[in-house]
Amino acid sequence: MSARGESLVFRAGAGALESVRKHGFAAEQIGTLAGGSGGAKWLVLSQLDRVVLEKIVPRLEAPVHLLGSSIGAWRFACYAQRDPLGAIQRFEDAYFDQSYSDKPGRAEISAKSREILDHVVGSGGVPDILSHPVFRTHVMTVRSRHLMASDNRLLLTAGLMASAGCNLLSRSSLGLFFERALISDMRDRPPFHAPKGFPMQRVALSDDNLKEAIIATGSIPMVLLGVRDIPGAKRGVYRDGGVIDYHLDLPQSDAGRMTLYLHFYDRIIPGWFDKRISWRGPDPANIDGTILVSPSEEFVQRLPRGKIPDRTDFVALSPDERIRSWRGAVAACEELADEFNEVLERDEMAARLQPFR
Repeated sequence: MSARGESLVFRAGAGALESVRKHGFAAEQIGTLAGGSGGAKWLVLSQLDRVVLEKIVPRLEAPVHLLGSSIGAWRFACYAQRDPLGAIQRFEDAYFDQSYSDKPGRAEISAKSREILDHVVGSGGVPDILSHPVFRTHVMTVRSRHLMASDNRLLLTAGLMASAGCNLLSRSSLGLFFERALISDMRDRPPFHAPKGFPMQRVALSDDNLKEAIIATGSIPMVLLGVRDIPGAKRGVYRDGGVIDYHLDLPQSDAGRMTLYLHFYDRIIPGWFDKRISWRGPDPANIDGTILVSPSEEFVQRLPRGKIPDRTDFVALSPDERIRSWRGAVAACEELADEFNEVLERDEMAARLQPFR
């Protein structure tokens, strides 16, 4: 829990906690920015994204790795453009205004996803991302295996049920159904180039596959269509990277550098199927150098409907109600940005940091 009156929670791995308490927080120490899966939950971070882009990014020293799964990769596609603040604004506006038929199918939702990405990235975004002088973009997705490679609803449902059941017994069993695929800027090797636990293919990020990778990592099974045959990768169907790496339980930081992680929660859930498995947490070694910044529970209770926006709002609310609720949430999150600015300007990070739960 946060202290009374505080809207943000700051948590850190053991190494980052010790370093900041001894030496203070310095943006120059950041070697990775991490962004987890969460769909519409990202709207609670958009004001914080602006603070990072304005106050922290100008002080970063290359190379800095952008590690994103699902919506985290979408956010970082904004970060690495020439005008990142403009890209965040385009993303926010397009996300608010997305509309669908009364009962949209996967094809309609997938088409809208591509339309939003085209609007956010525009004509110059891809070369910006690929040639950014500081950022190295890495998109985590999964290649589906066996039943999970089908878009037939019955087969996919059976595959998901089998995946969830096996995951309950052992997280590593997800390797029977999915293969990690890291679509990666190859200019510098990231700390997560060879994570343990699951087979992984590394694919060079390129003009041909950047958009396909971003679409794939946001393709939630049963909600969107899988992406077939990403250029440069093994043939197959690629889906949401959050299936295995929901909140990125893999080595985040190089030795001597830290990770800054804006997040919806003050905890890290390893995989998509682990959301209700309370005893399963990340490997402490993977987040040793991580600083996680998230809204407090008290702040979330003050948001419209007392919750962070999420994709269930498309069903629970009319389009006008959803847009009004989401815009209200983003406006309320200016409070988070003000507090984050204050912590940075007053050099209060060390005093605010708590260990991970």
